[in-house]
Amino acid sequence: MNTEKFTGKADNYEKYRPSYPKEFLDYLYGEVGFFGEKTIADIGAGTGKLTELLLQRKSFVYAVEPNADMREKLTEKFSGISNFSIVSAPAESTELPAQSVDFITVAQAFHWFDAEKFKAECRRILKPGGKVVLVWNSRDERSEIVKAYDEVCFKFGSAFKGAGSGGRGKKVDEYADFYGGKIEHRVFDNIIPLTLERFIGDVASKSYAPNENDANFPPLKAALTELFEKYKEDNILKMPFFTMSYLGEV
Repeated sequence: MNTEKFTGKADNYEKYRPSYPKEFLDYLYGEVGFFGEKTIADIGAGTGKLTELLLQRKSFVYAVEPNADMREKLTEKFSGISNFSIVSAPAESTELPAQSVDFITVAQAFHWFDAEKFKAECRRILKPGGKVVLVWNSRDERSEIVKAYDEVCFKFGSAFKGAGSGGRGKKVDEYADFYGGKIEHRVFDNIIPLTLERFIGDVASKSYAPNENDANFPPLKAALTELFEKYKEDNILKMPFFTMSYLGEV
């Protein structure tokens, strides 16, 4: 089940996954209409990478997350914060009240959802005029570093799909049905500086990566170390990402 794909990966996910650039948050709060008094459902919240940035801007956030390991991290990070609530539920059935949220955000997770059931749930919980934001940090597949990275992951990650995985390689018109044809698409540069530890830890957090006790993990780690040594500058590998955002009503 998709709910369990990240079981055992929450520590690496929290420590090593990249966050989102300030320019993306400025866009949400400066152009889209996110304000402190608005209520947001961050669905498939994971360990709260985007949730944290929304809370910093004083929004009230429901972090909807079905995976127990991920929810444990959410509790550790945000326990006691008044403008925050954890919801243990899948994206397709959040259990939130009808017309209770102004916006829905989905970071790095929409590809795991049943799109039609999720759309129906969005329509149920959004207030009139509410919008959905889908966002991914996506590696720049034109980069030599990313091409070398893909080769390693194809070899050792049995579920790796390259440019077709997650949000990377997607075209705007692929979301036409979900948004009813009217989509606002924005792209933000997001260069991520990685130490060797963070580079390997980020890969270990992926759903397609073998777990660290798997026989395939040591050769994966060795191949990633070799790649890091080849492309590092002052012991930092600068991984080129885009933050890709899709916005619209459903």
